[in-house]
Amino acid sequence: MIYPKQLNQNIPPATDYDDPVLRYDSVSICFTNGKLTIKALDNVTFELKKGTITGLIGPDAAGKTTLLRISCGLLKPGHGKVTVMGMDATLQSQEVQSIVGYMPQKFGLYEELTVQENLELYADLQGIVGKAREIRFNELLKLAGLSNFTRRLAKNLSGGMKQKLGLACVLIKMPVLLLLDEPTVGIDPVSRRELWQIITGLVKSNGSTALISTAYLDEAEKCDEVVLLHNGKVLATGSPSQLKEKLHGRTYFAAPLGHSNKGLRKLLCSHPVIQDAIVFGNNVRFLAKHSLNESEQQSIETQFQCKISSTTPRLEDFFVTQIQPECNNPKGLSFNSSAKILTSKKHESLTAGPVIEVSNVSRKFNNFYAVKGITFSVHYGEIFGLLGANGAGKSTTFRMLCGLLPPTSGKLKVAGVDLLHAAAKARERVGYVSQKFSLYSNLSVLENLRFYSSAYGLIGNNQKEKIDWALKQFDLLPFKDSVSGTLPLGYKQRLSMACALMHEPDVLFLDEPTSGVDPLARREFWSWINELSQTGVTIMVTTHFLEEAEYCDRIAIMAEGEILAIGSPSQIKKEYCSARANIPTVEDAFIELIKKHPS
Repeated sequence: MIYPKQLNQNIPPATDYDDPVLRYDSVSICFTNGKLTIKALDNVTFELKKGTITGLIGPDAAGKTTLLRISCGLLKPGHGKVTVMGMDATLQSQEVQSIVGYMPQKFGLYEELTVQENLELYADLQGIVGKAREIRFNELLKLAGLSNFTRRLAKNLSGGMKQKLGLACVLIKMPVLLLLDEPTVGIDPVSRRELWQIITGLVKSNGSTALISTAYLDEAEKCDEVVLLHNGKVLATGSPSQLKEKLHGRTYFAAPLGHSNKGLRKLLCSHPVIQDAIVFGNNVRFLAKHSLNESEQQSIETQFQCKISSTTPRLEDFFVTQIQPECNNPKGLSFNSSAKILTSKKHESLTAGPVIEVSNVSRKFNNFYAVKGITFSVHYGEIFGLLGANGAGKSTTFRMLCGLLPPTSGKLKVAGVDLLHAAAKARERVGYVSQKFSLYSNLSVLENLRFYSSAYGLIGNNQKEKIDWALKQFDLLPFKDSVSGTLPLGYKQRLSMACALMHEPDVLFLDEPTSGVDPLARREFWSWINELSQTGVTIMVTTHFLEEAEYCDRIAIMAEGEILAIGSPSQIKKEYCSARANIPTVEDAFIELIKKHPS
């Protein structure tokens, strides 16, 4: 690393610096959002050792992004001090920013510039010139797998490629300290693995230090240290192994005997000694409040018709115990009589045949086919998962099924309505939550709910009841006067879901509804999804967190606009998982399929 001596002659080389690279001393800060005052950070104290990767984890609105912004001098703490290589991040912000690489959640790529032009722009900003510039470009393009895409516009890159290009731009001048704010949100499992290989390889080979916030706890397990934030406070610090060891003997697999894994999960969640349970492969993985003795284990096996075996704890288990210590089961949907969602009587006309029909559908953009002759159907009350790498054609398929984009060829029917001839009529029966927040960011939560309920034809007491239900059901009441664009990601997703359900749709399209939200919020979303399907709503969902795909009745895996496989999660795992997989998962099958597909 070449330090900017013109800014500070006293900065020691990283190889000679033995003190903590980044230190927080009693850091606090408050924000005002509408009438709400939020203590975003509350007396935060910890430090980062040189040459380590630290994972920053916590639920939505924990303070992770605020902490990262303070770390590089973009925000001033209300109290306390942040030092980087011994420099005050507030008083010496320019010096600090010259040795820090910061990648926010929405990194500023220039969409109308090519890959090469984006690199050149950031090299100009960093003052990298001459031969060193070309050498660095070649290194970064090779590292990011973008050598063959230098002339492609950034807007035409897949989500994973955009993230890798963003990281390359941050790394043009190799930083002493790397600050990454959820760098893998919205990208597929293959791209996530590639991005982490890049990050860990760079840190280890260059002796840099990294602080990375992530909603994916399996990623945090790759870190040297983990910091858990909640409500602005540090709840725990330590290595992943140290934190997991606290739960030794409390984690188990339950193999169902005679019923489904989803059914077994629901039963286990009702047991007073079980704190958390998720579908995992063909089994249920659960966390007990204490280590089960032989009698307790036998009692659960007899009561719920399953076979229990112990398994090693995960970091996600520790997260659950710290954030939600007394809750056995995430809150599901509750409807009063005036705001009940979809009765079975309302759906009698949809039970006879497929609710969604896609027949040989293609969509072409100029000379590029985003979707290539796909065919599938989805039935009444079914949860159907559409999986695929970034750029596979999932979002394009969703937009066509919502009547927002006409197909180039083929036939589409939703709730018995032909989208080619009556798209507006079909949209009346559809709810849609898009991948990106698509509500009005400058309106408050309450104003958005009023607008969308009016747009769906709700008036008077009916409208008021639905809005009251949405505010209470999705825990939006404390934020009702807050500007929607300032909400934490998880609460933006809650608001999107609430707006999509206001008119009691027959069909619900969810395009990555849990992207970037924490594990408990994901559980809550899937509790809602499952209950909606039981009331007769037909649900089509995309997700990059493939543990969630286990909750789907059927899944289709796409690549480059084509469907590679379709079937139940069990069928997909049986057909495509390697025999080496001890407990086959949908992610194992997904990666095997994508690797075999010629690109």
